[in-house]
Amino acid sequence: MYAKHLNEGFARPTARRNADNFEILAMANVAIDEDMDKAYDKLRPTIALYVGGMGAQEMNFHADVFRRLGYEEAVDKIQSLFLSGHQNDAIAAVPKAMIDEICLVGSPAKIKDDLAAWRESKVTTLVVGGAPETLRTMAELLYG
Repeated sequence: MYAKHLNEGFARPTARRNADNFEILAMANVAIDEDMDKAYDKLRPTIALYVGGMGAQEMNFHADVFRRLGYEEAVDKIQSLFLSGHQNDAIAAVPKAMIDEICLVGSPAKIKDDLAAWRESKVTTLVVGGAPETLRTMAELLYG
């Protein structure tokens, strides 16, 4: 998503970094559950808050990121609902695809498969957080 902008920056004559010495950290929320609907539902409130409630409708970095990812219609709906006081409806309006874009969600086996995409991305450090059991499972998936 940011490759074009990064490459433009690296190409500047005054650039102090290039793709080989530039660190990219990404935060991925994690919901581990064999029941996919439950896993998605664990993450919907956070996504709805960031997209709908973190800033004004015209000035919300998180909403802008999802717009760049192609979720303009969903973002507009979530923001409208959230900012008009209908937070539960905003939460319900978060599509699974939006969650899949930036989160690790599902069974341990699915998450292990999804980690392959992160490994192939430009991200150099993946930051995950969660309850101790979630972190133990992530450590097992990442390091065996």
